[in-house]
Formats: sequence, structure tokens, C-alpha cells
Amino acid sequence: MAASVREKQTVALKRMLNFNAPPLKSTATEPVWKVLIYDRFGQDIISPLLSVKELRDMGITLHLLLHSDRDPIPDVPAIYFIMPTEENIDRICQDLRNQLHESYFLNFISAISRSKLEDVASAALAANAVAQVTKVYDQYLNFITLEDDMFTLCHQNKELISYHAINRADIQDTDMEAIMDTIVDSLFCFFVTLGAVPIIRCPRGNAAEMVAVKLDKKLRENLRDARNSLFTGDNMAAGQFSFQRPLFVLADRNVDMATPLHHTWTYQALIHDVLDYQLNRVVMEEGLGAEPSPAGARPKKKNRKAYDLTAADRFWQKHKGSPFPEVAESVQEELDTYRAQEDEVKRLKCIMGLEGEDEGAISMLSDNTAKLTSAMSSLPELLEKKRLIDLHTNVATAVLDHIKSRKLDVYFEYEEKLMSKLTLDKSLLDIISDPDAGTPEDKMRLFLIYYITAQQAPSECDLDQYRTALLDAGCDLSPLNYIKQWKAFTKMAATPANYGNSGVKPMGLFSRVMNSGSQLVMEGVKNLVLKQHNLPVTRILDNLMEMKSNPETDDYRYFDPKMLRGSESSIPRNKNPFQEAIVFVVGGGNYIEYQNLVDYAKVKPGKKVVYGCSELSNAAQFTKQLSQLGQK
Repeated sequence: MAASVREKQTVALKRMLNFNAPPLKSTATEPVWKVLIYDRFGQDIISPLLSVKELRDMGITLHLLLHSDRDPIPDVPAIYFIMPTEENIDRICQDLRNQLHESYFLNFISAISRSKLEDVASAALAANAVAQVTKVYDQYLNFITLEDDMFTLCHQNKELISYHAINRADIQDTDMEAIMDTIVDSLFCFFVTLGAVPIIRCPRGNAAEMVAVKLDKKLRENLRDARNSLFTGDNMAAGQFSFQRPLFVLADRNVDMATPLHHTWTYQALIHDVLDYQLNRVVMEEGLGAEPSPAGARPKKKNRKAYDLTAADRFWQKHKGSPFPEVAESVQEELDTYRAQEDEVKRLKCIMGLEGEDEGAISMLSDNTAKLTSAMSSLPELLEKKRLIDLHTNVATAVLDHIKSRKLDVYFEYEEKLMSKLTLDKSLLDIISDPDAGTPEDKMRLFLIYYITAQQAPSECDLDQYRTALLDAGCDLSPLNYIKQWKAFTKMAATPANYGNSGVKPMGLFSRVMNSGSQLVMEGVKNLVLKQHNLPVTRILDNLMEMKSNPETDDYRYFDPKMLRGSESSIPRNKNPFQEAIVFVVGGGNYIEYQNLVDYAKVKPGKKVVYGCSELSNAAQFTKQLSQLGQK
């Protein structure tokens, strides 16, 4: 398969920023200077993919939000990248009336309706600015790519398509239709950008099925309309796939409710769980544990510092899926090699101050000049390396503080045992009532996982005991009310999810990191190593991708938008295993599942798996949604 989704979306954006012409290869010609105007949706799509420097290289001198107060910039073309919403259209009309720019290139993130287009046209007429509106494009880019193999649908207004929104008890059919249409619109954009028509599989009787039916219909209608189809001719040449089409598996969040609550142990998922990490940027408060301010003085305002974790960061790409202890060791190793290089430069400086004219010194001098030149040329590289090492030292230290103060290693190990039905060495009540172990939220998450994965629900009398302990620990019990209803409902519907035998093996305490010179003191944190196991979503994918027969997935519906008549069979026409697959979770996803799929694809040479979800929520956000559902 040629380019990843991330590359394709980036290429599409660069094309748009170059007035929808392919970007020029030669760097000699100076770019046309222009202004980029986007809304929050456009900002979220661009920011994980293009840095400010890259925008500047493309000739974007200024990027502004559509709904900010903007002054006229008369002699510059303006590129708009916005959603076709009512208020955005009104604002464009206002810009045209106020004659803000020399020419307007309007790019809509998702297709604009005929009536809204007519509104813009009449405003342009009224403002006598028809000639200035140079181009209007539908970009079909309404999704956010976060990794080469991961995307999510939206970040703004994500509560509109969240798990809570889909599973509300009082939801009206019209609301549900609207949510499904929003999701399908984004997925349609995803496949247009990918340049492929997938084969769709989904379970029966839940939100995932509704999405599948609507998406099949939308793709089918577009393919039927040969003149305007987005999947023919030029567009497809860009995405020359292998002859095989990708498999698109829709899963419903309800298949697996334990994973989104799980305490995790890999670097990226931990950052998402305990820090403020969104759209590939982690925001932290600086100067924690600083000296207390003198009495009577105002407490110092904490600086918030943002770090971007990008594809260019080699350390991040290599370790984002590693267990945390490994990351801590690697940060330390990187730091040591960096220091060695730095010392080498210092040593050379020292020698350069040589006195005396004897032969030895001069031959040494010429030798060292060469060394120093090479050291100087590698300086920018060294500085960048230093920046990344500092970044990861800070981030890893922040994560480590959480692990230590909340005993997250204990939670992780205990939950893994619950999920793989192993014997437990310590009773659940002990952890819940241990005041030092974790926050009330940690305890609630642990108990919910126990409740979700238990074969036999605990008896009422046991449940009361747990309830009392949880209340004493300061927990909010409303998530449990919802999970109780959910469990009663799914018991009728299906078998409980099986989490494979994951198991964790403690590796004895840390070796290198334990020496006191290390910046990350891992005292007392267990060195746990993961065994590869497949989570429910990964297992479903494996069955469908490899065409395995399994009661869990045999009933999945099969849609092929390219077949003329939508046949209602769940019998796959295609008997060969798929090489490429996209898994999409309706109702929210998380980095734990993403990492599990990445690990799965690693051991399957030649297979490519992409993970998508309607929104990315960490355990805290997910628990909050459950508690809102439980308060009804």
C-alpha cells in the first residue's frame, strides 16, 4: 500500500494551501504569500499535521481564526478552510461585504449543501465581489489524523457524538439520526482521502450497524453517480492501492467496556491517562514541587508548558508503545550518550588552548581542527537531541509522579489479572479501602472492571460491602448504576468479552534505573513486562481479516458498496484473507486499543491495520460519561 492516511491528508492540505494545485518541487521560486483563515475544526485538522514553520514555507504569513476580529488585508489572497455551518457562512458573507481580501479561496472541510452555496453566491453579488471569489472547493477532509495508522473524527464538539450521546436512555430517533449522519460524513471523507472503497463488516443491532448501513448507502450513491463520483479517474490514480480493497470493521464501544477504564502501562497510553494530552500535544504545569513562596506573597502562577510529540521525534516513534520502565531506562541511556558527546566537544575546546610550538602540539592541533569542525557541524543536531531528551525527561518524570503517588503499577497488575481471570493475591476490598492507593476515581475504575469482567455478578450483600467501601473512599457511585443496567442488558444479548490471557510478569526491580545518579528514581515501582494478548476489538479484527470462523463474528453483516444490488447476506464474497484493514470504534476509542492493534500488526508481516474512533477519551473522561448516564 502506498502512502499512509497521514501522508495523504498532509498532501491534500498542502495542495489546498497552494491554491489547489500540486505543490511545486523546486525551492528556488518564492511561494505566493497568502493568509489562511480557519475555524476550530480546521485548526484541529491542520495542527497535528503541519507545523507553523511548514505553513510559513508554503507562503502562509498569517493564520487566523474565522470568528476573530480581523482587519482588512487588501492585497493578499485568502484561503479559507472551514466547516460549512450556518454561522461560518454568515461570517464569510460579512467578510465579502467588508472587502477584507483581494481574492477568496473557499475550502469546505466537508461538502457544502446547495442552499448554503447559494447564500454565499447572493452575498458575493450584493457585495459586488463575485470576481474576488476565485475558487470554491469541497475538501472532504473532515477527520483528524493523529498517527500514520490512527485517526479520530473530531475534537471540537466531540460530546455530540460521544458514548454518552449515543447511549442516552432518553435519546430521540431524530437525534440518533443526526449523530449517525455526522459520523458517516466523516468516515466518507476518510475513504475519499484514502481513495478506496472498502468492504464493510459490522455487528448486528447496535450503533455500529446503523453507521455501516448509512455509510454503505452513501458510498453506493456516490459510485452510482458516475459523473461526479469521487472514487474514479484522477482521485484513484493518487491512491493506487494494491488490487485488494481494504476491510472496514465497525465495532461498538459496548463490545468492550473494561479497556477504556483500564490503567495502562505503555508510554503513550499512560500520558493520555494521567496528563493532559490531546491532538499529539501534552500540556503540563511547570515547576511542580518548587520552593514554597514566602508567607503573605501571592502563590506563583504555574507556567503551563506544551510539548508536541511528533512523527519526527525518533525517540517517541520508537518508544510510544513500550512499557513505562523501558522508557525510563531509554531516557537515561539517551541522556548518557548526549552527555558523552557534550564532554567530547568540551574536551576539544580545552585542547585548542594548547601552548608551545613543539611538533606534537601542532600535529595534534591539525587533527583536532578536523574534529572540532565536525563537532561544530553536528551542533544543531546535538541541540535538537538535547531538546527531545529534556522533553521526554520532563514528560516521563510527570508520569512517574502519578505512578508513584497513585500506585498505578498495583492497579495495572491487578486489573490485568481480573481481565485474564487469574487468581488474585490480594482482595479487592483491601485496595479500595487502602487510603494510600490511588484516587477515588482509580478505585472506581478498578471496581467497574471487576464488575464488568466478573463471570458471576457479586451478590447483593457483597455489593453493599463494596458500595460502603467505595463511598468511604470518596467515590461517586453513579457509573456503577449505569454499568449494572448495561451488564443486565448485555447478559441477555451476548457473551461477555474475553480478554485473552494477558498476564503480566514482574521482572524484578529495575536494574540501570536504580542507580542513584539517574534522574528518574523508580524506587518501589514494579518492573512489569507485558505479554502480547489481544483485546476484544483486536480479536474481532483478526477473525474478520483472516476469515476465521468464530461464533463471535460469524453473524457480522457484510456490505460491499461496489455490488450493484445491496445484497443482504452476511456471507463474504471474498474468501481470501485481507492485507489491509481499518477498525473503527463507534462510541469512542483509546490508546490502549490502538497500541494493541499496532502490536498485533507487528507480528503479521505484510498486514496493515489502521485504528479509528469517533472520539478519543481517556479513562477519566469515559468514567465521567458513565456517571452522567448513571445519574439519569
